[in-house]
Amino acid sequence: MHNLAPPAHRPDPELAYDFVVPPAIHFGAGRIVELGRIAATLGDAAWIVASRRGLSACGGVERIVALLGEAGLEASLVAESAGEPTVEQVTAALAGLPPQHGRPVVIALGGGAAIDLGKALAALATNADAAATDPEAEVIDRLEGVGRGLPIVVPPLPVVAVPTTAGTGAEATRNAVVSCPRRRFKKSMRSPLMVPRAALVDPSLTLSCDRAVTAASGLDCITQLIESYVCRFRRPLPRALVLEALPRAVAALLRVLADPGDLEARAVMSHAALVSGMALGNSGLGMAHGVAAALGVECGTPHGVACALMLPVAMRVNRAACGADFAALERACDPASPAGSAAAADAFVERIEALCAAAGTPRRLTDVGLAPDRLEWLANNSGGASMRGNPVALDAAELQAILAAVA
Repeated sequence: MHNLAPPAHRPDPELAYDFVVPPAIHFGAGRIVELGRIAATLGDAAWIVASRRGLSACGGVERIVALLGEAGLEASLVAESAGEPTVEQVTAALAGLPPQHGRPVVIALGGGAAIDLGKALAALATNADAAATDPEAEVIDRLEGVGRGLPIVVPPLPVVAVPTTAGTGAEATRNAVVSCPRRRFKKSMRSPLMVPRAALVDPSLTLSCDRAVTAASGLDCITQLIESYVCRFRRPLPRALVLEALPRAVAALLRVLADPGDLEARAVMSHAALVSGMALGNSGLGMAHGVAAALGVECGTPHGVACALMLPVAMRVNRAACGADFAALERACDPASPAGSAAAADAFVERIEALCAAAGTPRRLTDVGLAPDRLEWLANNSGGASMRGNPVALDAAELQAILAAVA
């Protein structure tokens, strides 16, 4: 008798995965005019959650209300984002939501902060206890690593995410980042149920971004693409998407920094940002994002700026463990790159360092206001889900030494 049983082997973790993305993605310049049609498939009233800059990019709140009204939706601005969402901001916005009549759909419009605020409100509108005696606890108890860790169990209100920057990919992710300056944390509310029901990505809306926002957003996107490609929890579908999007994004960011009106390059960056959201949401991140979150708490550093600062540092730390992956990314950027994996990997690290230098983003922690005596705090508070995905495991002492070298 022949033994036909397959040989025993350890299962490949990359071959068991979920892939959760928005059910509908509408991409292309000028497609903001379709907002009403898209929203009307999900509800009969529209609650707009937006940043001031995002509204301006779309022609003002009156135009958004008009686009929604053309499809028969009564629309109102229910919350205005001001910087990255805080517990206090989310709590106040939740208390100010109008009564739910019919089927409201949340229009989350702006950068990642505005979209995260919209996703958080959509989730809490159906899951928080409206009669709770401590409204802030209703928010905190649904954030990872703080409070009671209550899950999102009731489907949130449907969200149509409309990004007006090309960076965070929040239009495709299952989480909303919320900080609390008073309690000194920055955590995520997370659930597969929180993925927007539709992403409307119109690259022309990013034309209003100034150079600083374009640079920081673009490097946030590129950090997410790289970290999701190499992280411990990497998955094959996100990696395939990264290989398509990253090389074009590296070239396009240089183009759009040189010519802010280059709509083709901006479209490439908007596509890369969307892909980066899919990739990070279905794989994970790493050290750059772990430290960036803590920098946001300690120094108020904008997320994209912090990622741009930490990306070259993280790549040097992970170089030995990620040589083959970095080489593959370099060959995707330049098919004529060095034949040897080691040389190609080094060339990729140098390519990204040169891109950060061209963007003009901060290079040292003191540049973003970190005091030398806060290095230990920064290292101790850079853990969380992102750091757990880093290819090289780092304890707080090792991370502090790394950070000291770029202080």
